[in-house]
Amino acid sequence: MEYYFILVESSVPGNVGAAARAIKTMGFTHLWLVRPCDHLALEAIKMAHGAGEILRNAKVFNSLPEALINIDFIIGTSAKKRTAHEDYHNCSELPQIIHDKGNTINSVGFVFGREESGLTNDELKKCDLITHIPMISDYPSINLAQSVMIYAYILSRLIIKKKEYTKDFRNEEGLRELKRRVKIIFADLGIDENPTLHDRIMERLSLLNEDDIHLLHSFSNKYQEKYGH
Repeated sequence: MEYYFILVESSVPGNVGAAARAIKTMGFTHLWLVRPCDHLALEAIKMAHGAGEILRNAKVFNSLPEALINIDFIIGTSAKKRTAHEDYHNCSELPQIIHDKGNTINSVGFVFGREESGLTNDELKKCDLITHIPMISDYPSINLAQSVMIYAYILSRLIIKKKEYTKDFRNEEGLRELKRRVKIIFADLGIDENPTLHDRIMERLSLLNEDDIHLLHSFSNKYQEKYGH
């Protein structure tokens, strides 16, 4: 399993450096940046403090869709509830949610938004799940680097128990392939013309566990046999 921490339009080099340090201390290696500030600025390097290779190896993208194209399971982060999704999940639930996907995913991306405004609704719609850090007080808010640290710490149990969670990955029965097939069925049934119903079903689809995903693949196979798609 590969895990990617994706920062969208970060404007403070120190935050990027601190995020690099956070993910390295928790056992992760992949930092991806979408239209970032100067992530190799001296401020970023100082804040990385021992995680310089994470900054140097950070992959830079011109757009979020470009960064997400090959990721199986996309998890967005938001401090405030937006209209893009109905359900917002506590970040502490993530290790179990990811574990329950079993061999249906091979990569997970965690998407963090801008320091001042977070992710837009359009960007959140590109995510399978939206998560948040529960806080007693809304202000002062947790900044970007602190958020990355909290997520990395919570998700580190996936690294610690790597052998327990590792299974053979088969893309033809994976979550991303299931989403593609379900969208074809939706188009046949006209569900794609009802954005509210379409988006809500796709949102709930992302919460299925491994057994349920395989079960729906079996259904899709029967549908394909009957209707020839």
